[in-house]
Amino acid sequence: MLALLCGGQGLLSPAMFDLTSGQPEAEPVFAAAQALLGRDPRVLVRERDEPLLHANRASQILSVSAALALHACIAAALPPAFAVTGYSVGEMAAWSIAGAWSAETALQLTDQRARAMDEAGSGDGQLGYVRGLARQAVEALASRHGCAIAIINPDGLFVVGGVRADVTALCHEAESAGAARAALLDVHVASHTPRLSQAVVVLREALEASAAADPKPGRLLLAGGDGSRVFKAAHAVPQLAAQVAKTIDWATTLEALGEFGVDRMLDLGPGHALADMARTALPHVRSYAADGFHSLAGLRDWLATAGRG
Repeated sequence: MLALLCGGQGLLSPAMFDLTSGQPEAEPVFAAAQALLGRDPRVLVRERDEPLLHANRASQILSVSAALALHACIAAALPPAFAVTGYSVGEMAAWSIAGAWSAETALQLTDQRARAMDEAGSGDGQLGYVRGLARQAVEALASRHGCAIAIINPDGLFVVGGVRADVTALCHEAESAGAARAALLDVHVASHTPRLSQAVVVLREALEASAAADPKPGRLLLAGGDGSRVFKAAHAVPQLAAQVAKTIDWATTLEALGEFGVDRMLDLGPGHALADMARTALPHVRSYAADGFHSLAGLRDWLATAGRG
């Protein structure tokens, strides 16, 4: 079974829409994003307006747009049955791909998600990462600096969140304690930590008002936070809303994909971080990133070949 992985924030680049720019299938996604951002997302990333690109709201909308635009371009080449999940805000794209919402609605909800997070986060939030320390050691560092583990990734990679100064201090101490690497990410909100608890109710109300449809037949939707399967959208909405303020266990989500029989994965982006992590966590699974293909034709050919395998 094929699994589609939808990426989160922090991986924006001028080339992130190169595969999909000019493709008629992706135009509705770009139009919906432009209506929210006030500028064409393809132009926005090429012009490298750094303050705007790395603002939480724009970053979330651009990240979800990348996955949805690519899905629109390859939808006809996908097998009848596949799995889909998302990392952090990528879960908004995953729900749309599974059939819960249109791309336009998914982007509107992403906008509401980002606004609720910004209001709850007080503008001084930050994410960072620590690689190479045991979870217990990272938890101790987080507790000492008033931070929290935001995301648990495979291979000893932890994302931490809190006030910017505290995350900076945590990263410095982690390197002194023997971490292979610790640094700030280009995400300026303490996503997936209790600092954003006030955003949960606001987001839940928006998600409930969207009247999300259940996943379409043949589309296996897994929650990005823990790998649980979403059968009924209405039952899973509280969990989707709550994930903005609680730790995401992406390592467990990847394990769940393996247990469901996934034997190939495609990282829709932006970037290739999810494919890299999948190769580490599940070396027996063929994991590729869409941005590694030179053309949509090549990507569609791979999907056709993989589908026969």
